[in-house]
Amino acid sequence: MACFPVALLNSFSWTARLYYPHRLYPNQPNHTRAICTNRMVQSTCQPTLLRASLSSSNIEIETAKRKTVSTLQELCQGHVPEHIIHRMEEVGYVEPTEVQKEALPILFAGCDCVLQAQTGSGKTLAYLLRIFSAINTQRSAIQALIVVPTRELGIQVTKVARLLATKPEELNCDQKWFTIMALLDGGSLRRHESWLKAEPPTIVIATLGSLTQMLERHVLTLNAMHVLVVDEVDFMFNSSKHVTALRKLLTSYSSSTYRQTIFASATIPQHRRFLYDAVQQKWTKAGVVHIYLNPVMPMSSCLHHRFLVCSKGERYEALLSLLKSDEPHSAIVFVGVQSEKSKKAGNASPTHLVSFLESSLTGFSKISLLEEDMNFNQRAASLIELRQGGGYLLVATDIAARGVDLPETTHIYNFDLPKDAASYLHRAGRTCRKPFSDNKCYATSIITPGEQFVLRRFENELMFTCEQLLLHS
Repeated sequence: MACFPVALLNSFSWTARLYYPHRLYPNQPNHTRAICTNRMVQSTCQPTLLRASLSSSNIEIETAKRKTVSTLQELCQGHVPEHIIHRMEEVGYVEPTEVQKEALPILFAGCDCVLQAQTGSGKTLAYLLRIFSAINTQRSAIQALIVVPTRELGIQVTKVARLLATKPEELNCDQKWFTIMALLDGGSLRRHESWLKAEPPTIVIATLGSLTQMLERHVLTLNAMHVLVVDEVDFMFNSSKHVTALRKLLTSYSSSTYRQTIFASATIPQHRRFLYDAVQQKWTKAGVVHIYLNPVMPMSSCLHHRFLVCSKGERYEALLSLLKSDEPHSAIVFVGVQSEKSKKAGNASPTHLVSFLESSLTGFSKISLLEEDMNFNQRAASLIELRQGGGYLLVATDIAARGVDLPETTHIYNFDLPKDAASYLHRAGRTCRKPFSDNKCYATSIITPGEQFVLRRFENELMFTCEQLLLHS
């Protein structure tokens, strides 16, 4: 089965635009399934599951309208343990998001899946609910593995998983329940090794570095794994640090034939090629389903985009002026990673920017730094400090652009422009997050005259409009 014609469903006429993969790659298999919805279109029609059988001679499309569901409980009933459902409602997960409405029936059916939807849309909860539905708690074996690119994202996913998997009080001490291991870079591998040898957890959330070490030592085995999730899959495959280990995990340490594979991300560049490769390289089974929520605007309508043009030497004062004028409750200032070339050129470091802001601002209870050069304990301490409440200002590289959940953030400042539109999308996605998704938020870029064309390219690709601010204002 092929896996990647994308249909953009028009809610009123149910017309579909299909890409024809057999014309692009004539030797590939010829069956595919895709779901694409447009969140911004209002309609009384129900979402449609598109099943397409493609060949050079015919195209057959069957549409099956699904039953309307109003709560997550209805979606999960009969699949997820009752205690998890009750716990989910206790912590406030009641109404399903669009991606959960589309994804959960497919995930519960056991299909391999690519979840592509904007940041903050509920992908993490969707794949966690699938995992809880697939696990036999009475069996001591690793039955689900979630692979994440950074320790920070791993901590966030672990927090949600453990919040939902709290052991019910009515269970006896000797009755088994979900056990969750966070096997993350910077953790104690010796302690994790002892745990794995004594009694393996049912769910492991891991970064590739630590996971690979355990696999190579034969301490951790994946023979009983039912579900494999790769979060931020586009970042993982585009990272020279991760790609070799990830390919080995997908093909050597476990087989797609015996597991359900779930890829998740807000952005999957060249998704048709990626999905084709997923089947051809046996990362997934041939019946992989692509769930693509394609909003008219890929970012929240409550997010306002702005830019300010100045010389490179004026950027510090420009940022300071913006912060004093905006008076944000909580904000993130994104900076680029310093290369050896920029260090030799004498460009200011993120540490220097933090020192400048600390000496110039008084409105924030804390100004913190998060960057790759910090050790894991320092990075964890920064995030713990931020989550203690009160207004904060975080200066961060793109390590904070994926998976770091700081929902009180109302303002994003691009002190350095991101390298591409996908990175801009992920940075901007740190604002307008639940439960504050209806708040008015701002993403502001400080650029030089020569960078204006780059920002215009982001505008065209992501379909947003930037308001220009004047330096003197």
